[in-house]
Amino acid sequence: MGPLGRLGLFSALWAVLAGGSPASWIIGAPTVLSATWASLRLHPDTGRDGRAGMRLLGLVRFTPFFLLQSIRGGLDVALRVLRPRVRIHPGFQSYRPRLGDPLARVVFLDTISLLPGTLSADLRDGLIHIHALDARDDLEPGLARLEAVVAALFGDSLESGPR
Repeated sequence: MGPLGRLGLFSALWAVLAGGSPASWIIGAPTVLSATWASLRLHPDTGRDGRAGMRLLGLVRFTPFFLLQSIRGGLDVALRVLRPRVRIHPGFQSYRPRLGDPLARVVFLDTISLLPGTLSADLRDGLIHIHALDARDDLEPGLARLEAVVAALFGDSLESGPR
């Protein structure tokens, strides 16, 4: 996303958070400009292939996936706590991500925790170690689906990394 796209995104975010109050732009304008500047410094406008890092179509696909999985994850944990017989067998599982883009890997690692009963605990030697509330669950299908959605968000190829 280019500088104007980021400026628009941060402006829209500010407008939503501030409730559309015109007076809020006294603080909002410098905040939006600072956020735009920081985002351009931390993640420059172009990716490996010279195109913007995130893809609009990928963002459209990622957003509802993220919201739905966040709700499912929260409900899963709440039900485990509120049920008389809590089904937990905590443990760790490992997953080797196939994403090549470093930022895509960070987003993937950070969003693993929204999957029901999971928490990304460590990244070592190319493996993500995931704490699961029930280690008997097969996490791989959910992780692969999340990885595909993140790959689409960044226009990354899953074949670019080892599996």
